[in-house]
Amino acid sequence: MARNKMLAMILAGGRGTRLESLTKKIAKPAVAYGGKYRIIDFPLSNCANSGLEIVGVLTQYESILLNAYVSQSQRWGLDAQGSGIFVLPPREKIEGFGLYKGTADAITQNIDFIDLNEPEYVLILSGDHIYKMNYDKLLETHEKNQADATIAVIEVPLDEASRFGIMNTDADLRINEFEEKPAKPKSNLASMGIYIFNWKTLKKYLQEDDKNEESSHDFGHDIIPKYLADGRRLWAHPFKGYWKDVGTVNSLWESNMDLIDHSDQLNLSDSTWKIYSEDKGSPAQVIGENAVVRSAYVDKGAIIYGHAEHSVISTDAIIEEGAIVTNSVLLPGVRIQSGAKVDHAIVSENVQISEDVEVAGSPEKILLVDRNVNK
Repeated sequence: MARNKMLAMILAGGRGTRLESLTKKIAKPAVAYGGKYRIIDFPLSNCANSGLEIVGVLTQYESILLNAYVSQSQRWGLDAQGSGIFVLPPREKIEGFGLYKGTADAITQNIDFIDLNEPEYVLILSGDHIYKMNYDKLLETHEKNQADATIAVIEVPLDEASRFGIMNTDADLRINEFEEKPAKPKSNLASMGIYIFNWKTLKKYLQEDDKNEESSHDFGHDIIPKYLADGRRLWAHPFKGYWKDVGTVNSLWESNMDLIDHSDQLNLSDSTWKIYSEDKGSPAQVIGENAVVRSAYVDKGAIIYGHAEHSVISTDAIIEEGAIVTNSVLLPGVRIQSGAKVDHAIVSENVQISEDVEVAGSPEKILLVDRNVNK
């Protein structure tokens, strides 16, 4: 990929309210996942592995941790001359200060940043999905079809398609209709919220949309329908790998469990497509002589003297002797004291479960433990 041929913009400003207290003080993309990672590691690593050199991260809600985290470009190898990760929060302008009003408005407010880098194409990404994708393949589809916009899509069960934005295409995968959460979907090609646009054309549409007081300033609701109405060339790019929108407590738990149950689909040990993250310098994991560890995903720095089964045990988490953790996710720094039992739960970072306390959810309703639990 030529230098600045394509620039990436990651939308990372959402509130993530369905993750409940996990996003009370931090942005959804900064939520911990998979032992040592944060959700934002996935799109950033995909950008690095795809050869992208300029990445803008558009932040807004509770962004202090996220801003500090992504500003360390060296974590993803994006610190060479001419490359970098740029944190782009809303800015005060002559006409006043305004939050990002929608996904399209977030890009509109950063037109000057994009123009400064003079890309031919702009890649728009969400900052809160778990997946591994080579964006070069997406660009190949875009250029082959001489498209104005190309949208990554994934097949979903037809009976679940009404939950997604659905792309209806012809036999060549040219998009002829977009339906937002249709009651009776005509296809099962769901938008992944991953777009490539020709920048000069997109810039004109964004500027027009900015002047439209009736617009919601959103790609799905406004920009893509306007492209279709104008007869622009839009193509779908089918994606066959693992992809998960971890927008709820249950879906976050499910995606963590997939590291155990479907490691062939989401292999974080794959050296050919690494997911980069912060290295906290934690020591190697410790598994006690009498510990029981079955079907568990255990990160470095974790200490297990008790029982861990079908669970994700994150960096620096501790399970004391006599404690039992099953079907659960312990985020970094959690401590489960002796005799405590945890089942079907996500335990937030640095939370402590005291001796002999029992906390349990169910497969249908995962329990989120967001504060210390005492007797």
